[in-house]
Amino acid sequence: LLNLQKEREAEQQHKNEMVAHLKDQMQEMKAKTAMEGKYMKKNAELQIFQTQKKCADEESKLQEEVQLLKSKIEQEIRIHMEIESFLKQNQSELEENLEFWMEKYDKDVEAKQNELSNLRSTKVLDLQRLRDYSEKCLTYERVIIEDRVDRENEWKKRTREETEFKSIIKLQSWWRGVMVRK
Repeated sequence: LLNLQKEREAEQQHKNEMVAHLKDQMQEMKAKTAMEGKYMKKNAELQIFQTQKKCADEESKLQEEVQLLKSKIEQEIRIHMEIESFLKQNQSELEENLEFWMEKYDKDVEAKQNELSNLRSTKVLDLQRLRDYSEKCLTYERVIIEDRVDRENEWKKRTREETEFKSIIKLQSWWRGVMVRK
């Protein structure tokens, strides 16, 4: 019985130690959980603060960008208006120039048409003169060719007569030589 009682006391003590150990673990867990909770809360607050700061920074950047874009839009509108007025002025100048050049074109075309008709009429006269000169040239060429042929024939005739004359003289000289030797 004593053994049983010692065993129960040992068991009871072991259970008490186990309960104490579990209570310690529970206290540690509570402390750890409380610390983790505080850490999580501070971490969440910090993340919220950082997110708010990022949002504020981003918002200020976007505001600056909006202001910059507004100023650029105003500048673009001003530039557009200046360009538009310049183009209108340039267009009116170009229209005046176009009118001037169209009148000049009409005058130049008319002058060139007159010049062309004059050239055509002189061309007809020049062609007639050319035909006349061509006919004269052909006539002169025929006369020149006939003259050359006549001169050549005369030269051939003279050459032949000279050759015949020389031949006759040689023949006479030979004959006289033969007669003198006989």
